[in-house]
Amino acid sequence: MGAVEKKYVLIVAALGSFLTPFMGSSVNIALPSIGKDLRMDAITLSWVTTSYLLTSAIFLVPFGRIADIYGRKRIFISGILLYTASSFFSTISVSAESLIFFRVLQGIGGAMIFSTGTAILISVFPVGERGRALGVNVAAVYLGISLGPVLGGLLTQSFGWRSIFLVSLPIGLTITAFTLWKLKEEWAEAKGERLDLVGSITYSVALIAIMFGFSLLPGSSGLWLIVIGGLGILAFVKWEAEVEGPILNVSLFKNNLTFALSNLTALISYSATFAVSFILTLYLQYIKSFTPQDAGLILASQPIVQAVFSPLAGRLSDRMEPRVLASLGMALTAA
Repeated sequence: MGAVEKKYVLIVAALGSFLTPFMGSSVNIALPSIGKDLRMDAITLSWVTTSYLLTSAIFLVPFGRIADIYGRKRIFISGILLYTASSFFSTISVSAESLIFFRVLQGIGGAMIFSTGTAILISVFPVGERGRALGVNVAAVYLGISLGPVLGGLLTQSFGWRSIFLVSLPIGLTITAFTLWKLKEEWAEAKGERLDLVGSITYSVALIAIMFGFSLLPGSSGLWLIVIGGLGILAFVKWEAEVEGPILNVSLFKNNLTFALSNLTALISYSATFAVSFILTLYLQYIKSFTPQDAGLILASQPIVQAVFSPLAGRLSDRMEPRVLASLGMALTAA
């Protein structure tokens, strides 16, 4: 693939990587307004975010495998269309239940986008160019997280929370049109292989049990659900280690310590980042009585810095040991 075609692939993947975190951080800043408008209590309001994240986590791994079998571009476009359509229907939600339902659909679309965008980049860019491409892609993620609170706060304060979901419509349609116009190839590295349905179902049920369990703590039912979910994850790992054509190649974690620790680092980093931003959103508006716009400006400071430095970090990872660079980043985060 030529340099021009690679550029188009990078643009499409970056736009997709921008869309979902932009919407996520925008919705976070609008949570108090959503709760007030739809008369949600604190637990129900948390499910506006949790429903999306849980659905994304459930479908991310299975859709990654489905994309390998049936084509990554096909799944990517389908995810963009589903995400855009569910965003539109979110704008006309009249109850907490309907909004959460459409957020679930958004989560499915988000899983289809995230499971394919980065995979397409890895398929197109060789090792020597991959760090730069992934750095730009990560920068797009943090740019979305950065602009989300600012624009989300401005839109919520000026036009109401429903306007946030409308913004994603032109972005989603633009990505779809650009993909169909410029991306002519298809990437299906496991074409003809079978999908592991047992593993997919086991993984999904276990994850649901764990997430619901945490939401029910400190009750005993929550603890039992977490235990059941943990056992389900163990069963999933055992099954994937033995089945032919697994949805998750667990040997990657067993045989590649760097890969395993990198994923653990990402889990810790993103868990800490998201937890702080979610709580801080409510704190600034409920306790400190900040407007959505002012709260958004405060929350945007961290991801703006991340967006600026991500391309630089990507370039550095092509020239030096990535694990040294990642370790330095975690040390700065902990400090």
